[in-house]
Amino acid sequence: MNLLIMGLPGAGKGTQADFIVEKYGIPHISTGDIFRAAIKQQTPLGVKAQGYIDQGELVPDDVTCGIVEERLQQPDTKAGYLLDGFPRTIVQAEQLEKMTQKLNKPLDAVLNVDVDPETLVERLSGRFICKNCGATYHKLYKKTRVEGTCDVCGGHAFYQRSDDKPETVKNRLEVNLKMNTPLIDFYSQRNLLHTVNGNQPIADVTQEINQVLSDLH
Repeated sequence: MNLLIMGLPGAGKGTQADFIVEKYGIPHISTGDIFRAAIKQQTPLGVKAQGYIDQGELVPDDVTCGIVEERLQQPDTKAGYLLDGFPRTIVQAEQLEKMTQKLNKPLDAVLNVDVDPETLVERLSGRFICKNCGATYHKLYKKTRVEGTCDVCGGHAFYQRSDDKPETVKNRLEVNLKMNTPLIDFYSQRNLLHTVNGNQPIADVTQEINQVLSDLH
């Protein structure tokens, strides 16, 4: 089963990826992880990528695609793979199509975990931190037991990281939305796209994904 999982930040992609990997026994290929591995192992492409990163530049498509292709040739992808974080552009999607055809490992499905942006802003901007001991909480998912008091140290002062502020979160989502929309169209035209309702409880999202994948068998 050769899969790609997509979704905006906070959509719960990571949780669903864990389920897919466990159920189908395929590796979770996250571009961040394979970049770090290639750089650590000092592979020729890893060294190239490091050069661009050190200069604060974006790693070009040919290097990124090369690192992904190397990863897809490893023995653990024999039964399939789950791509995450790649492709990010149409050029990369076209390259992926070519390389997977060449390797005889074309995509079977693209799962898009779709959550409405307002819900995502709530999910992502709900985090707050105790100023005294650094314990983290969430206004929806992990509240303090006593309102305004840290469970760990009893402190009463909290702050929010600039990354977690609603405006920053909205901007981040807009950037990702712009990036994802052409890819959704690209995979929709190829009849590979399966949009899953990510507004449901986690177990229901898992069940919906399970249904999509069972139907592919």
